[in-house]
Parts: sequence; C-alpha cells; structure tokens
Amino acid sequence: MKSILLTTLFLSLSTLLYGQQDPAITTKSQKGGFYFYWGWNRGGYSKSDISFKGQNYDFVLKNVQAKDRQSKFTFGEYLNPKTITIPQYNCRVGYYFKENWDVSVGMDHMKYVVKNNQSVKISGVINNSNTPYDGTYLEDDLIIREDFLTFEHTDGLNYLNLEFRHSDTFISFKKISINHLEGLGLGILIPKTNTKLLNKERYDEFHISGYGLNAVLGLNVIFFDHLFIQSEFKTGYFELPNIRTTSSTADKASQNFFFTQLNLVFGYRFNLN
Repeated sequence: MKSILLTTLFLSLSTLLYGQQDPAITTKSQKGGFYFYWGWNRGGYSKSDISFKGQNYDFVLKNVQAKDRQSKFTFGEYLNPKTITIPQYNCRVGYYFKENWDVSVGMDHMKYVVKNNQSVKISGVINNSNTPYDGTYLEDDLIIREDFLTFEHTDGLNYLNLEFRHSDTFISFKKISINHLEGLGLGILIPKTNTKLLNKERYDEFHISGYGLNAVLGLNVIFFDHLFIQSEFKTGYFELPNIRTTSSTADKASQNFFFTQLNLVFGYRFNLN
C-alpha cells in the first residue's frame, strides 16, 4: 500500500508540474553534453507463472509471489568501492543528441526473491527425484519449501538497457534548475540466478535469459549546471524464456512478469568542449 501511495503521489506531482511548464525559461544548452549517475532502487513484481523443465520433470507453478531484497543502509556497504554493487543499484551514462533529448545506456541491478512457504498451484509431472514430490499434478496445492525450491535472481536481476529520454525545465533560479523527464527503453536480462531444485546441486551463474521493455518518469534538480539529484518511477515488462537452474543445459525455467522501481540517483553533467 505504501508503494501504491508513493507512486500515485509521484505521478500526480509530475502531471501538475508538467502542466505549469513555462516555455520562456532558458537554461544552459545541453546538446552535445554527457551525464552519468549512480543510485539505488526499491522494486516490486507482479505474480508470475514459473515453468520448470528437465530430464525427469516438467511442471508449472502458478501465481508465484516474489519480492525485492534491498540491503540495509550503511555507509560502509553503500559507498565502499569494494561493496558498492551489493545493494540494488542503478547506473547510467547518457548523451544529449538534441537539446532536450538524450540516449543512454544503463544497468538496473534489481533482486527478485520467490517467497518461501507460500501456497501455489502446481500442474505437471515430477519423476525419479528421490524426494516426496514425485507425482503427477493438476492444479494441486503446493507449499514452496526450501527442500523443494529456492529461486532467486539475487546477484541479481540485471537489466542492461538502452533508453531514449526527453526532459524540460519548468523552474530555474540562480544556479538551480528543476526538470521533469520521461522516456522509453528496452534491453536484455542477465540474471545470476540462485537456484536449488529437487535435491539438485545449487546453481548460481550469470546467463542471458531474456529481454525487457520499460517506461520511466522522473524529477531532476540540477545545481550549478553540473551536479544533480534525480528521483525516478520506472515500470515495465520482463520476458525470461531461458533461465538456467542447474549445471545441466537440459534443465531450465521460464517466466514473465511486470515490475516497478522507485529510484533515487546522484549524477554529474558535462561537455567535452
């Protein structure tokens, strides 16, 4: 509920400020400039059907719930170069090819954790697993316990994406300007999936598993034409048809779901000339 309220407030504020845009406002030219930023995110995910296929099994778990796993804030973990990539983070480099348009490449490092001990429906077959879960299922109830499944994209749900963004200034005074932005993006998913399934050996390796599409809205405050702080609401769709689950290429999973992000990032704009 808190995420819904924050999202609604963010969108309402963005719409209000957009409506108050003053076309007479002028700021330093952005065309030909670059920017980069680093920050952190909190994520949310829709329920997902997850299919598992292997030599002795072929089944689907229905309406599986998952959550993110943001690290507890400490200066040592969030700002130390040795541990800076452990929290859920966002990094991006962009170029203004027109005055109010930029193209950028970024990495959204999210984490996706299937909740243990939740009740789901299962359909399919499991054979010769040497576990109590062997059998044929048709919309049967199942509790996801650790001896059956651990399924996490926790290092992480990595979304390498290309975005086109548009931005406008609606307030500018002295050395501070406030801007709104909106954009669209697409990219590939390279999760490092921590999986343990039916007594099989744990697997945890990077693998290109699918693709994503997204939209983003943001508010941006720039200080002295260079330093900025930015809040973003990002939402989109992920399709993962080829998730590795064990060391054997015969074993894989697939799923798709919608996601949301609330991001806070810090950055720097500059020109090379």
